Amino acid sequence: MISSGLREALQRWLAELSAVGGRAPKTVDAYRTDVSGFLAFLQAHLGDAAGIVVLGKLATRDMRAWMAHERGRGVSARSLARSLSAVKNFVGWVAEREGFDPSTVLMTRSPRFQNKLPRPLDVSAARAMIDTVELQATTDWVARRDAAVVTLLYGCGLRISEALALTGDALPLGDVMRIVGKGGKERIVPVIPAARRTIDIYAESCPFDLDGAAPLFRGVRGGTLNPRLVQKVMEKARAQLGLPATATPHAMRHSFATHLLNAGGDLRSIQELLGHASLSTTQAYTAVDAARLMEVYKAAHPRAQ
Repeated sequence: MISSGLREALQRWLAELSAVGGRAPKTVDAYRTDVSGFLAFLQAHLGDAAGIVVLGKLATRDMRAWMAHERGRGVSARSLARSLSAVKNFVGWVAEREGFDPSTVLMTRSPRFQNKLPRPLDVSAARAMIDTVELQATTDWVARRDAAVVTLLYGCGLRISEALALTGDALPLGDVMRIVGKGGKERIVPVIPAARRTIDIYAESCPFDLDGAAPLFRGVRGGTLNPRLVQKVMEKARAQLGLPATATPHAMRHSFATHLLNAGGDLRSIQELLGHASLSTTQAYTAVDAARLMEVYKAAHPRAQ
């Protein structure tokens, strides 16, 4: 049982993250889970002493004990690193208000893990995916809808949640559109002619009213399109094309970024287009490009055989 003082501090911290920090609800929920787990561990580890004052007295051995406990119950290094980040944020926030030194917690080293590189499709596979997705539905307007969604993912670099959040107010599409991404952050995204055409064709054939704040992309009963349906239609298409399981809706967004980078786009511009809060997230695409260059080198260079 977490002490009342710690429980109240946690609630106030989460409320501030949501109201002032602009964190998305899912992010706040993840932080709640991570920090609650940490505090519950402290209660079991330190007993009745685990009130709010104990945060200023934590030793390196306490942090190591928590991390060992998490690893022991099967938490991956990546997930533990995320939890540790949340814990540091929370303890730092409490330290500012309670006047203690949080250095022990803040200096705790994050577990090492291998970053997963994006797995983009090549240009021909991305185009083939869009063409093949359209062949899966037996109803014309549904086929055009699926093609329009996947074209937006690849042509504009949208997350699937961003594409499905569009409303009829976006019509008719112009040269750019305003996208609300993670944490409510807005960005301006150029709209390529191919995306405009596919959206126009879909909108003309859709049997539902697409005006105003109504969802742009509809399910067969008129409700908001479920992202799982987009995933399923891409699963069918990739099986027909012989593409790997990594050919997902998010891979279309990765492909957008990688192809821009290969064509000479600079990282800062691609960061803005993708809506990444940190440039380090966008820099993963340089690793993809370098990995591909090494593959070509090893396959083609006579001294690399």
